[in-house]
Amino acid sequence: MDSDLANLDDLRVEIEGFDPQSIVHLAGISSALHSNANEFYQVNLIGTRNLLSAASENCRKLDSVILASTAHIYDGQHGGALSETSKINPTSDYAVSKYAMERMSKLWSKKLPIVITRPFNYTGIGQSTNFVIPKIVEHFKNKRSEISLGNTKLYREFGDVRDVANIYAQIIAMPPIGEVVNVCSGRYHRLDDIIDICSELTAHRVKVNTNPDFLRPGEPEKIYGGGHKLTKYFPELQFRGIHATLSWMLNEL
Repeated sequence: MDSDLANLDDLRVEIEGFDPQSIVHLAGISSALHSNANEFYQVNLIGTRNLLSAASENCRKLDSVILASTAHIYDGQHGGALSETSKINPTSDYAVSKYAMERMSKLWSKKLPIVITRPFNYTGIGQSTNFVIPKIVEHFKNKRSEISLGNTKLYREFGDVRDVANIYAQIIAMPPIGEVVNVCSGRYHRLDDIIDICSELTAHRVKVNTNPDFLRPGEPEKIYGGGHKLTKYFPELQFRGIHATLSWMLNEL
């Protein structure tokens, strides 16, 4: 769609014009480091409300409305696998705006076939270098000598955007209406290991400098997804390994 989420009238006209069977709502401010806190709420919350309002008034044949939330809403202070039943504790404006979006969407639960997804970290070609994996890839791709990062000893999940796209396609085909579903593989990798793989693939080494501004005191060693509902509804899903993802990004960036 081309319409600005802030413009309800334009949304109504555009949606009515093609009367979709499914809506996959991925638009939003996706970086927790975004500098304008108000925009998190204007786009992620109010923009989504406008979309749901327009859809409920102008769509006659909707089978599914998929709203992308985030795994950042979970309480990750103790680390480990986070499932759909894990404690909720959003600790940034980004996470709060997404959780508020989830709660707000309940107002349309009887009018629209809503599925909420909570993606964990994923990456791929086209992602901004404001995110850590594209930043690392860009430094290796351009043969840079040094890179500034935070704690590279932490383990995090980094899925492949192609797998995420496939998951959304599966949800469209058989939508678990009314459910909240983690989008994750349950695999995790240390940033040091990702740097080593990039070095192996490019035959280049980059000196890693620790930037104190990127450090977050008390961060748990491991955080990754527990996709209990994902495997329940879509047991045949397969996931690419991080080596394949990095090779794809390094070769095509």
